[in-house]
Amino acid sequence: MPRAEKALYAVLATVLLAAPAPSAATAQREASTGSVPAAAPAPTRTPTPRLPGVRGLEIGVPAYVMANDRMLTDLTKAGPAPSVVVLNPGNGDAPFDARWRARADALRARTTSTGERTKVLGYVHTDHGNRDIAAVKASVDNYLKTPDGRLHVDGIFFDVVSRDCGPANATRDHYAELRRYVQDTMNTADPAVPDLVVNNPGTAIADCYLDPGRRTADVFVTYEDTYAAYTGAGWLGGNVFDHDSGYRPGTELDPSGTAFWHLVHDVPGDEAMRATLRTAFDRGAGYAYATDTVMPNPWNTGPTWKYTSQTTYAATLG
Repeated sequence: MPRAEKALYAVLATVLLAAPAPSAATAQREASTGSVPAAAPAPTRTPTPRLPGVRGLEIGVPAYVMANDRMLTDLTKAGPAPSVVVLNPGNGDAPFDARWRARADALRARTTSTGERTKVLGYVHTDHGNRDIAAVKASVDNYLKTPDGRLHVDGIFFDVVSRDCGPANATRDHYAELRRYVQDTMNTADPAVPDLVVNNPGTAIADCYLDPGRRTADVFVTYEDTYAAYTGAGWLGGNVFDHDSGYRPGTELDPSGTAFWHLVHDVPGDEAMRATLRTAFDRGAGYAYATDTVMPNPWNTGPTWKYTSQTTYAATLG
């Protein structure tokens, strides 16, 4: 999303923050009935919207856990809140039921360091473009076509995405169709909610995916690996590549400064966490996440440090 639009959302968020908070009795009643996760106190840090055109770094967290897991509880309480959280009920195929919708609503009520609301994405796997497109769309519908007819997420996180264009750009066009499907479905449900689509190849992506008019996502995860690889030979030299000219940052394809997202695990401490975020910013990322958790699944538990330490430090970059 362009920074100018984000500044507008920040102003709206500031107005919303001025509204009276619910009473303690109301919060306690909601928590005891299980209707929504208990709301955390508002962050004490005053949100500071960035000026239009100023690139920054935001925290985006893949949270591959159950709706009531401590990881999501901690994310719901974090202040400043992360900018993006990915929810993953059964790789996108378990029902996005009332528990999940309540968790998503609680996360979306939180406020980031720039005064915006946290965006929640639903996880959908694609098998490098080989999964049947009807099945992929059914997974999208799991999040966007809810029993109450309301949107509880802000978009879709497509995982296991191919990084190559495919013959005659067929693979690229496959993902472009999926993006249009998300946009059209969300617009039908609620035209007022801006859609956010993420592609995760986990490595630099062919520049055809960012072609004007055929772009397949708003954000691309162009790194997903260990800290050791990130600080060594695992970084290939850019967020995008061309088979003839090689790797490059891709900033000329990203006027908003928000197109690229780096996910780094096995980070050996909070000092290395800050270094990781600084490196992500320097390498052109608009989103990042660092954790000391390890394989086989570094996204099913939170880091040993507080989320607030990451969101607060990220807000200083830019």
